[in-house]
Amino acid sequence: MARSEKLTFTGALGNELAARLDLPESGVATRYALFAHCFTCSKDIHAARRVAAALTEHGFGVLRFDFTGLGGSGGDFANTDFSSNVEDLCAALAFMEQRGMAVRLLIGHSLGGAAVLQATARAPSIEGVVTIGAPSDVSHVLGNFEADLDAIETRGEAQVTLGGRRFAIRKSFIDDACEQKLLETVRGLRRPLLIMHSPTDDTVDVENARALYEAAFHPKSFIGLDGASHLLDDPADAEFVAAMIGAWAARYIGDHGQIHFPKVQPGRVVAAETGGGKFQLAINADGHTMLADEPEDYGGLNSGPSPYDYLSVGLAACTAMTIRLYVERKGWPIGKVSVAVEHDKIHVKDCEECAEKGLTGRIDRFRRFISIEDGAPADQHDSILAIADKCPVHKTLEAASHIETRLADD
Repeated sequence: MARSEKLTFTGALGNELAARLDLPESGVATRYALFAHCFTCSKDIHAARRVAAALTEHGFGVLRFDFTGLGGSGGDFANTDFSSNVEDLCAALAFMEQRGMAVRLLIGHSLGGAAVLQATARAPSIEGVVTIGAPSDVSHVLGNFEADLDAIETRGEAQVTLGGRRFAIRKSFIDDACEQKLLETVRGLRRPLLIMHSPTDDTVDVENARALYEAAFHPKSFIGLDGASHLLDDPADAEFVAAMIGAWAARYIGDHGQIHFPKVQPGRVVAAETGGGKFQLAINADGHTMLADEPEDYGGLNSGPSPYDYLSVGLAACTAMTIRLYVERKGWPIGKVSVAVEHDKIHVKDCEECAEKGLTGRIDRFRRFISIEDGAPADQHDSILAIADKCPVHKTLEAASHIETRLADD
């Protein structure tokens, strides 16, 4: 199952844009893609979610975000146009680059497909672009409110109904759409292009796909989505789209920027710098891979837990396991156990028990919060707290440790 992280970044018009980064179940992506949603939709429409989730199974991290004024993003939709959408895309690419997650593949659905084509022309780092049900002419979008065009031309702005919602559309939006020369952009791309379109699409006619394909230079590919709706409402269609993109991308999207995890001998943990950001580390813990990093406030990319987070994870996990072993031996039918841990540094004078142990100066403090699903009988509380202190990691942290360090042989 894919993992998902909520993010925000600043869009072209200075507003905070809501985004979501979908990652493989391991939390580690080998390549990154960006998905642009259709006109007046959001990053959370079924097609976007399903395609992104399916792509994570091919090792992709997929960023999807709401354009200015839509979904969870700030700003006024009335102030936007097709060009500002392209600028939002470029801002998203820069944001991912800064996080050490450079996007190499752009995917756009419907008008979002037209937007990624324009953005690709401005982003030399993009190695491939995919369109799904995209128009070959940006002004095609005006057909969504054709009956209101005269009012917009006359008054400069009008409220139109799109997908059951009301939007303010300004004349500047129409002018901008009509000025776009999308086919000229496609002719100049010279980047691998995959065009996907349903021959029964009743929103954007399949003839648009033909025009895009004829304008593009090789390498170019076309996949017909027989029977699919414009919004890919059937989950099977979205999964098919993702599978085809994954197979196509394997041929055209390089692996530079891919995180390579170190090999490890049994019983060892290895942390190796990835070169992504200042602190990002690829970790192999006896065959289990993960990332470590520092928060952005400390100069990191926040792409993984910090070293102290991992220390807290070890204490939380060991405590929960120890409690489970204990209650099973006792035959206590308690619910699922979860343990939260907080870490900070305090002065010994602020710790009632520390002076008795002869500690001085500042020390690390770990605070545990044990939760049991549906609770536990009151007469078991003291026993559960006592067994938590018998957790082996707890004992390791409280005891003195000896660390030996040497340079490894080549």
